[in-house]
Amino acid sequence: MLANTFDQSIQNRIDQKTKPLGALGKLEDIAFQLAKIRSLSLGHLATSIDVSNPHVIVFAGDHGVAERGVSIAPSAVTQQMVMNFLAGGAAINCFCRANAIAFNVVDCGMLEPVPDSSGTLVLSRLGCGTDDFSLHPAMTLEQSTQGIEAGRNIVASKIKSSANILMFGEMGIGNTSSASALLCAITELPVAQSVGLGTGINAEQLALKLALVQQGVDRVHSKSVMEILSELGGFEIVHMVGGFLEAAKRRVPVLVDGFIVSVAALIAAKLEPSVEDVLLFSHTSQEAAHRYVLEQFNAKPLLDLSLRLGEGTGAALAYPLIKCAAEFYNSMASFESAGVTV
Repeated sequence: MLANTFDQSIQNRIDQKTKPLGALGKLEDIAFQLAKIRSLSLGHLATSIDVSNPHVIVFAGDHGVAERGVSIAPSAVTQQMVMNFLAGGAAINCFCRANAIAFNVVDCGMLEPVPDSSGTLVLSRLGCGTDDFSLHPAMTLEQSTQGIEAGRNIVASKIKSSANILMFGEMGIGNTSSASALLCAITELPVAQSVGLGTGINAEQLALKLALVQQGVDRVHSKSVMEILSELGGFEIVHMVGGFLEAAKRRVPVLVDGFIVSVAALIAAKLEPSVEDVLLFSHTSQEAAHRYVLEQFNAKPLLDLSLRLGEGTGAALAYPLIKCAAEFYNSMASFESAGVTV
């Protein structure tokens, strides 16, 4: 009942702004959701929204299935890209600088750790990469549980340090294979509709990727969501699942990036349906099955820029629109306050 009361009050506040009803399109939807998240947190109608302390967390991990040649790059590139993140040279670093977004990268379990003296790297290693999910469980149930708890703790720490909107990114050679397998196993989507080109593999690699994902999915028939996550997931994916769960618990919005992050969000929502309440969807990826994941949420992403990079880049690019949605909700005059008669 409280949530329903907020719905009407928030909508009335938006509708009384000096504009025709619905004239700001998706920005009105974003403002509504942000205001509802804040109102439920406060226990009364929120008359202002604060998204001034954004934080991107990129979760990195390696995948045993990558050793089978399902990507254009070897697993060593995960470590190399993490070093690039730490040096500030990646696309996500550029977009974070352009939009004043705080940034961290988490080593969830790369093949080898990397040194860091900047304080940007968070160590949360569950192992030296997962096992090959096409043949064996990617990780143990204990590891997946530890990863979820670690993801929760990382997000809790950022919120405690004043982050009021979060964006998750990922880095891990082979992780589109893992995400595709997870999606098929939890939704019964056919493998042929879930597996895409990832970073740009050739036809032979695509055929191999399809076969390996199918093998993994066939192994986990009738298992629970947590078992499926352990069997097919990545260390970075289980961390993101935990991050989504903690954000929902603390009622902090998460601006969702592309395919892999969206699959992690879908798993988190299956474990705890309230996760869906804090999700804002940034963009539609070029990865084949991302639209299907978005349909599971009935989501209306803000952007469609033909992105397929990951790293949280789509979320960082959409953040300025989130700021604008909050600003119009906070500061745009009402017809009454502006003396406008319609």
